[in-house]
Amino acid sequence: MSGADNMLTSVDSTSEEISVRLSEGYFAYARLWRPRETRGAVLYHHGIQSHCGWYETSAKRLADAGFVVLQIDRRGSGRNEVDRGHAESAEQLIADSHAARDELLKYSECGEYHLAGVSWGGKLAVASHVADPRGVKSLALVTPGLFPKIGVSRGDMAKIGFSMLYEPDKHFPIPLNDPDLFTATPKWHEFFRSDPLTLRECTASFYLASRRMDKIVTKLSNAPPVPVHLFIAGDERIIDNERTVEFIRGLHWPDTQITTFPTARHSLEFEPNCAAYFKELVDFISKQT
Repeated sequence: MSGADNMLTSVDSTSEEISVRLSEGYFAYARLWRPRETRGAVLYHHGIQSHCGWYETSAKRLADAGFVVLQIDRRGSGRNEVDRGHAESAEQLIADSHAARDELLKYSECGEYHLAGVSWGGKLAVASHVADPRGVKSLALVTPGLFPKIGVSRGDMAKIGFSMLYEPDKHFPIPLNDPDLFTATPKWHEFFRSDPLTLRECTASFYLASRRMDKIVTKLSNAPPVPVHLFIAGDERIIDNERTVEFIRGLHWPDTQITTFPTARHSLEFEPNCAAYFKELVDFISKQT
């Protein structure tokens, strides 16, 4: 189910469910969108709790505009039941992104691709570009989780650190279970509460991997510059907008754009004005092609 599934009416593109072999032999669920005529490719990463089903409408909009889009459920999330909420390391998660990239380039027959990431997926997109920038045409960062305002409590962080010694696969809650953090639109609150595929907990190992990925993100200024579009929610409750904007502007990369949706909360896909966001996203990636 997508945050704007009532808008899935166009027949310009088609999609199919596929299985993608990630690093170390993990097979992950993915949705592949194919346009009638291919003009480019987009690798699309979701957030820490979500899965690719949340963002089907924006993926379809990109496909309708001519892009082969690969949405992949991160290992242990969404429809992937093996090792639920778990990852061994930041390097493993980044290797997963690169494995998904290779699948995308194979299906699309493109030599380059665009990276898009929502929330925590924005952090993965940035880390993926830092680790291996080959072929990346642009970065679309949608309310990216580079500098979160809400995170694991100090008490839980201490427990996570202790668990890494003896129980790295022990689960801890994700502190984002209030639907009001994501959107003020009442009709989507029940969806957030009841979606059976939403991830509610992550392991100690995953949390440590995510923290280590933060250090990789800080090296973005050392990576080859590419066009960047940062999408910000004006009524953000989850990430620190000021630090995020300062970080992106501090890169001093050419072709950097920042768009703020003043009344929106974290999940732009679930907002009443989502059509404006979809247009900005498609226009940006289309311009770089």
